[in-house]
Amino acid sequence: MSQRTEAAPGREASALLEETRHIVDPELRAAVDSLPGAMRRIARYHFGWEDADGLPAAGPAGKAVRPAMVLATTAALGGAPARAVRAAAAVELVHNFTLLHDDIIDRDRTRRHRPTAWTVFGEADALLAGDALQALAVRLLLDDSHPAASPAAARLAACVVEVCEGQQVDGALERRDCREVVLDECLAMAGAKTGALLGCACAIGAQYAGAGHSEVAAMDGFGREAGLAFQLIDDIIGIWGNPEHTGKPAGADLAARKKSLPVVAALTSGTPEGAELAELYAGPLTQGDLERATVAIDRAGGRDWAAQHAADRMAGAIDRLSHAVPDAEAAGGLLALVEFVTRRTY
Repeated sequence: MSQRTEAAPGREASALLEETRHIVDPELRAAVDSLPGAMRRIARYHFGWEDADGLPAAGPAGKAVRPAMVLATTAALGGAPARAVRAAAAVELVHNFTLLHDDIIDRDRTRRHRPTAWTVFGEADALLAGDALQALAVRLLLDDSHPAASPAAARLAACVVEVCEGQQVDGALERRDCREVVLDECLAMAGAKTGALLGCACAIGAQYAGAGHSEVAAMDGFGREAGLAFQLIDDIIGIWGNPEHTGKPAGADLAARKKSLPVVAALTSGTPEGAELAELYAGPLTQGDLERATVAIDRAGGRDWAAQHAADRMAGAIDRLSHAVPDAEAAGGLLALVEFVTRRTY
């Protein structure tokens, strides 16, 4: 495959993401600006629109992958993306509600190369701002006159419950002994935490296109498979990522002794390196321990397993997509988006 051909999906995805931000951003800003003063300030900081002092900023506001998936799905199934903008904004609000909460739960101090909202405004206020974003998402859909708005709101609410369940299971796994963790349950947890919202975004896009039940279900499956591939790559980046690209400290996931998918694959590998990793995870990790753990995961096959499983999930996603959108040209935008987010550098 030529370099030009390989680069084409990246260029197409970048164009779609830029167009999505241009279309969805006004709806998103209007929703956030309807919040009471304190929560509005936190949300605007979190989105990168203001600095910590409330002055205008041009910080990164995220890739807008999920709203782009909504609009691209609507277009792929013959609908009018312009009529799905409010739904796309609602999905992005829910995504950012989860980010605000995740940063608190995980004690992450950096996101998008800036201090996280809770470190600037306090845990309670950041938590409440996240709650407000979730409520805004529901209101956007309930105020929408599109016939798909009500079922989309129900689907988004069910998705939030599933994401919360995934987060709860994630926390429970963190507290469990390494020898008791099973890879399949970690995959199910990751599917709920990450795959559910990407699946929901695609399903809502299908609903706004007026698609039938089977197409909506296929698009939900496509998004879930792509979301799990995304999470697998994200877990690889969480261990081996370059802080200049990720915006987070190197080895942060290991320092927190997270049972991410490469880690669990290594722990359950039955190898001496897996046993060594379990011993290291039994207590706090020094800098030297972090380096040893990184090497152990790699030698136990955790990194290779995660990369191969991500590729398998991508193949599954493409298969689901072909059932809902058999026209390859119509599906091109969606394929470009998922290839873009699962071929990130680290």
